Amino acid sequence: MTDRPVVLIAEELSPATVEALGPDFEIRSCNGADRSELLAAIADVDAILVRSATKVDAEALAAAKRLKVVARAGVGLDNVDVKAATQSGVMVVNAPTSNIVSAAELAVALMLAAARHVSPAHAALKEGEWKRSKYSGIELYEKTVGIVGLGRIGVLVAQRLSAFGMNVIAYDPYVQAGRAAQMGVRLVDLDTLLAEADFMSVHLPKTPETIGLIGADQLAKARPSLVLVNAARGGIVDEAALYDALKTGRIAAAGLDVFAKEPCTDSPLFELENVVATPHLGASTDEAQEKAGIAVAKSVRLALAGELVPDAVNVQGGVIAEDVRPGIPLTEKLGQVFTGVAGEVAQQLDVEVRGEITDHDVKVLELAALKGVFSSVVEDQVSYVNAPLLAAERGIAVRLVTEPESPDHRNLITLRGTLADGSQVSVSGTLVGIAQRERLVEVNGYDVDIEPTDHLAFFTYTDRPGMVGTVGQILGQAQVNIASMQVARDAKGGQALVALSVDSAIPAETLDEIESAIDATSIRAVDLA
Repeated sequence: MTDRPVVLIAEELSPATVEALGPDFEIRSCNGADRSELLAAIADVDAILVRSATKVDAEALAAAKRLKVVARAGVGLDNVDVKAATQSGVMVVNAPTSNIVSAAELAVALMLAAARHVSPAHAALKEGEWKRSKYSGIELYEKTVGIVGLGRIGVLVAQRLSAFGMNVIAYDPYVQAGRAAQMGVRLVDLDTLLAEADFMSVHLPKTPETIGLIGADQLAKARPSLVLVNAARGGIVDEAALYDALKTGRIAAAGLDVFAKEPCTDSPLFELENVVATPHLGASTDEAQEKAGIAVAKSVRLALAGELVPDAVNVQGGVIAEDVRPGIPLTEKLGQVFTGVAGEVAQQLDVEVRGEITDHDVKVLELAALKGVFSSVVEDQVSYVNAPLLAAERGIAVRLVTEPESPDHRNLITLRGTLADGSQVSVSGTLVGIAQRERLVEVNGYDVDIEPTDHLAFFTYTDRPGMVGTVGQILGQAQVNIASMQVARDAKGGQALVALSVDSAIPAETLDEIESAIDATSIRAVDLA
């Protein structure tokens, strides 16, 4: 027996991982893919380190009586039930930046392979066929490449392709043009990118807004010479539409590392000679695995020492006042609502904290706000450690403002930002009652009182009779159930705001119908799921 914390390594990890843990822990190993072995081994451990084969679900968490940390040595968390872990008070950490160089390099590799027909030429040669004339390709030099999503990986791809002598343009509604220009990148809208690009590389997060973003309509606007690469997330490019575009010569070629459903071993796309495909190898390098292992080992050390863990994706460790802790998830949701309402990232953002909690250090709330602001903006996993860097990279000035006086609420957290056109957006929230229930209490100066549930919507229009009924009728026809509704206005017959909490995401066509029916000046849906 030992009084040292026990760390269970459930899959083969880089030797550097154990070295980074150091001598302060009892290290055990098991085959996490063997369910019975895992459930027995996890019963009395303090932390578990996994990759992708081990499923840490509600059953495993229930069996782990002492578990404090689940560490995923990689970026994705598909095999970890984060919600169940949070309910169990178990911290989940990952390594959000471990694979960015590897992912960027693979995107470039796929682009080169597709441009030069490497896969079919290689297959033909293995069959004893020498087909030099058939597989004549194109150069990247002096061509235009469109980067869809200028986050960390997108920036790395842009830098590497600039070195090939390419003209780099990008579509990212959350990046300021000045910041892009500093990198030698011209920001354009998606239609312009499709019209101008000879090559295109996708680097967006997978969200309800980005699923199917590149579909038949978009591919119809592309050049016939387009080479499209997706090494980000499956589903952002509509695979059926892509197949049709490639099959009919609507576009020239594609390089794919990700698919809507994985593992994917049977796709019509694999039948096409103008497709080069890999089985989600973006993070599959020795260097990425070593970086991931070292990163999560450091997070485990911090967590088990009771210190703040920057890469935690759910509950936070560290010396944070008990009165401040309930405000962290609320502030993160306010960040998500702010970005959803604004439709872009602010040039300047103030995180205003008022009330009794300002007696404590509330710096963590600024970090939580930034984490929420960027959660649906970038393809990276956003954490407390990289959120300020994401703001700095985009030239966003961030300020924490504290004020002990709070006239209307015991504590109030407000995110107030200035957009590129000089307009302002604000959202405010508070915690109510002994249960500390989260409430959204202000949006753009309108007083509301609504729970920040998974699916929200905000409609601004000219105040007149019948509009609320119209909204309800259209949502009813779309089978979208309203959980709660708030109406606020600046004056009788002036501008009014409807704030909605609904049970399911509102389809885009339904939002368009509502916008037209009430002649809305602004219509925004926000997904906090």
